[in-house]
Amino acid sequence: MKHTILYIVLAACAATLQAQGQDPLTAHIDRSVRPQDDFFAYANGAWLKANPIPPDKREVGIFTLVQDTIDAQLRRICEACASGHNPLGTPRQKIGDLYASGLDTLNRERSLDDLREIMVRFDRMGDTDELQKLTAYAHTYSSAPLFNLYVAQDEKQSDAYALYLTQGGLSMPDRRYYVDDDGDARRVRTAFLAFAKDIFTLAGDAPDVAAQKAEGVLDTETRLARISRPREALRDPQANYNKLSLADLQNIFPAFYMPHFLRTMQAGPTDSIIVGQPEYFAQLNAMLVRDVTFDHWRDYLKFHFLRGVAPYLSQAFRTAHFNFYARTLRGIEQPEPLWKTVVGEVDEALGDLVGQVYAQDYLPAGTKEKFTEIGSAVKAQLAERIKGLAWMGDKTKEKALAKLEAVKMKLAYPDQWRDLARLNVNRRSYVHNMMNASRWQTYYNMGKLGQPVNRDEWLMQPQTYNAYYDPVNNEICIPGCNIFIPGFEGRMADDAVLYALIGGTFGHELTHGFDDQGSQYDAHGNLRDWWTKKDRKQFEQRTQQIVKQFDGYYVTDSLHINGTITQGENIADLGGLIVALRAYQQTAQYKAGKPVEGFTPLQRFFLGYAAAWMMAQRAETVVSQVKSNEHAPARWRVIGPLSNLPEFYEAFDVKTGDKMWRSETERVAIW
Repeated sequence: MKHTILYIVLAACAATLQAQGQDPLTAHIDRSVRPQDDFFAYANGAWLKANPIPPDKREVGIFTLVQDTIDAQLRRICEACASGHNPLGTPRQKIGDLYASGLDTLNRERSLDDLREIMVRFDRMGDTDELQKLTAYAHTYSSAPLFNLYVAQDEKQSDAYALYLTQGGLSMPDRRYYVDDDGDARRVRTAFLAFAKDIFTLAGDAPDVAAQKAEGVLDTETRLARISRPREALRDPQANYNKLSLADLQNIFPAFYMPHFLRTMQAGPTDSIIVGQPEYFAQLNAMLVRDVTFDHWRDYLKFHFLRGVAPYLSQAFRTAHFNFYARTLRGIEQPEPLWKTVVGEVDEALGDLVGQVYAQDYLPAGTKEKFTEIGSAVKAQLAERIKGLAWMGDKTKEKALAKLEAVKMKLAYPDQWRDLARLNVNRRSYVHNMMNASRWQTYYNMGKLGQPVNRDEWLMQPQTYNAYYDPVNNEICIPGCNIFIPGFEGRMADDAVLYALIGGTFGHELTHGFDDQGSQYDAHGNLRDWWTKKDRKQFEQRTQQIVKQFDGYYVTDSLHINGTITQGENIADLGGLIVALRAYQQTAQYKAGKPVEGFTPLQRFFLGYAAAWMMAQRAETVVSQVKSNEHAPARWRVIGPLSNLPEFYEAFDVKTGDKMWRSETERVAIW
């Protein structure tokens, strides 16, 4: 899933700005910064200086402002459902009861008692059969120890579901936290030991015993990290597609009897499995057989289960979880209000049910139609760009255009919702409610095996502030909540803003179909090479240019952005920006050339693009993102793409010697 901004204008101080008649874009310009040196700081600096990061947030800016609005809407839905008398089994009954149980702090303080039976099972585990059963239990109800297992469309036969098995089982965001020896990695490992000790202590162990178990968990996960492929290697879908029979898997991974495990997980019928990293499972098998004792596996599995449910337990468990995942990894100083946390958890557990109410209560009529209008315009411009590419031959162009034409656009909200009738929710136990929701989702996913592919299924809900491109379905999804434009309430934003933001998002998601990963899938969503060798070589030479560009951006004195990991998002940012600009240049506003607030139409378009990434992040958050995420931090998502565009140089008179300047031979042009 690709995080992105859609249909946004600056939200901060919207009421004040409107009252004063100020423009939401130009009000946040920091004129002490030259746009030729740092366009991100120039366009957003005044707002960022006036709005420090609150102690309960990892960042502040566009994302948080818009999400706060959505959270307030969802809170009203949850509170209305919790206070009403709703028939049993209805969406509003389940939403209301889950929300009420989440706010019931008295019951939550006693919630560990609800888990005593399973705690005894973890403590008594002593053979491989029980290890396998408890691994399945954790996968079903809480977290994913040892590996990741899921059902999705077969990447080489997209009209059928397949079972996927990949490396996993780590509690920290990336293997680098276990194997790197820099100061930040050591700091995080020390905090992880304290976190694991807290979890075991809260579960009833004496402090010295808890500390010993924590050391064992870190040792076990470090071993798992060392046999895992680095994140860069996970970007190659061909290398991570290894279809095996279950019998062949058993030869690699005999210590774990997968057919029995799948029955426990209620998987549908299958005789094959797509293994992402076969060598990981061969080495995991050795660990299960001889390298790690049952005591270590017992503690590891119990910790994983408790870590997964800790946010739904007592205040002490929530604090331990917050101190590591929020304070240590992201630099957040204090927790957000309980209602806000519970609203997010209700939305995560009952997304489709909440979405039905949200679409009915909050999405304006015509949302789908407006998205279709803008998306179609941008799609047409991407087609024109493909036709005009000098580096691509006609044979590949024909297939690229066919793929673009086949892209399905899922906009605003689904026409068909998931049926959650079998999910039981009551007000007695929040942790059991959340575990039931996890079980429902697990069984729903595993039950797809053997069923026809549902290409109409959404992977997001209308209240999710996000968007994605799915290469196996060859589709983009733009949830409905992105229709709102804070800062322009009661009036329509001008086309420069609309095309920079809405058009940029459509362009970004469409370009994902042609990034380093998406370009390996054909029009039907199958992992298949449809390029000529010459054109693929030309493409890869250009993608290496953007890798090199972002490798050169340092977020600290010693830590730079990983251009390989982020290349897909960087390609999509650059391509999306270009096609959005081309679409904007067809509008009456651009052709008229009339300045707005002293800025030309072209300048205003670039201000709108920078506004979409107006964000300040804590230093810890930036470091964690660079180490474990495929998106570059916000500042470089402005500076990077703009420094490649001749139109930006023209608009703001960027010359040799300016910090945004890149020589013509260094400027990246792909799509």
